[in-house]
Amino acid sequence: MPILDPLALKAALKPQSRLLGLDVGERTIGLAISDPSLAVASPLETIRRSKFAADAGRLAAICAERKVGGLVVGLPIDMHGGEGRRCQSVRQFAANLLEKLDLPLAFWDERLSTVAVTRALIDADLSRARRSQVVDKAAAAYILQGLLDRLAAARTERPA
Repeated sequence: MPILDPLALKAALKPQSRLLGLDVGERTIGLAISDPSLAVASPLETIRRSKFAADAGRLAAICAERKVGGLVVGLPIDMHGGEGRRCQSVRQFAANLLEKLDLPLAFWDERLSTVAVTRALIDADLSRARRSQVVDKAAAAYILQGLLDRLAAARTERPA
């Protein structure tokens, strides 16, 4: 499957399928899952990265178990809108993943997602140890929810 524009992703999904959000880091991959109506993103789990084949296998198993119809991958664009080494790495991971999974994929700007999630976790009075356990999957949910909210807004926008 090709990489799609985020707003084209919903049209590529089978009815009642879910989206899987990925926050791809150097050491972990945070995962979040949508509900079938594509309204709410929920943190799912954090995968400790190892060899790509093992990571792709785990993602394929999750996709099958959870009836995932598409992927949303957070793209770490810098604050000035440019793409650095991390963006290239995430894009390569996504391209490699598409060779293993036959699912539509869209990128979503993840700027400040980890910062926003960390602040929320601090405000919730989570310890540093507990924050480190949940921050990646919470960031994935933040990324996925951003795309879900944009899809919902696109449904209600009227052409001028």
